[in-house]
Amino acid sequence: MPPKVVRLLLLGTVLFAQERNPVAGDPKSAQAGEFQFRINCSFCHGLGARGGGRGPDLTLARKRHGASDVEMFHNIKDGIAGTAMPAAIGSIGVGMTDEEIWQVVTYLRSVQVKTPAKPPGNAANGKDAFFGSAKCFACHMVQGKGGRLGPDLTGTGSSRSLESIVESIRDPNRRLAAGLTEATKAFPQEYETATVVTAEGKTITGVTLNEDSFTVQIMDPAEKIYLLDKDKLRSFKKTRTSLMPAYATSQLSDKDLADIVAYLMSVEAK
Repeated sequence: MPPKVVRLLLLGTVLFAQERNPVAGDPKSAQAGEFQFRINCSFCHGLGARGGGRGPDLTLARKRHGASDVEMFHNIKDGIAGTAMPAAIGSIGVGMTDEEIWQVVTYLRSVQVKTPAKPPGNAANGKDAFFGSAKCFACHMVQGKGGRLGPDLTGTGSSRSLESIVESIRDPNRRLAAGLTEATKAFPQEYETATVVTAEGKTITGVTLNEDSFTVQIMDPAEKIYLLDKDKLRSFKKTRTSLMPAYATSQLSDKDLADIVAYLMSVEAK
């Protein structure tokens, strides 16, 4: 057989080997994958793969960019264009070999939970409440409609679990508290609350959009944006207390909450 044909056959064998998980279901590989995940992935996806400030909940059976072992392998190795997900080689943490990526995939399979086929609640009623009585739209955007003060919730249902969405509404400060590492926070640093007092004595409270050593950009609840020089401020304080109120059952019934969650889980990001 000509050498060129042999090389092509060997190349085909290697490619084929990469199109299946060679350590699927192996407990030791899952354990090794958990170690790799903590080093390379938890900063964005959170400890336990349940979602962090920058990355979605990977314990969900449904995944926006593919849920098969092969798709997850390539998402990790090659990154996902148009998203914050970089390629593994030389970009994520300390970098991972193909074998280590397969171990991470095996770990994710071991912690995967089944997503209910249909969440409790009425999505149509939830949409009415989101853009009506609950006034969620005042701060949050869905499919281009709503406010900009809080995170865009388009596609939330495919990136976060039902339980984490409920927690964010009932107790928004739980995973924003001071002292938590970034990987365990529900949202990234820009959603911390900032309060400044200007040279003229004006107090401004809002969320930080951008910040460097010399300036800070803040959006207030009315969505007015301020660009301020730090050296001209009387005071500048940041806290991990959310501007979003905690919605007790007296303000938002369990039924209305279930409807809103059902709506959010029905909306797919494009």
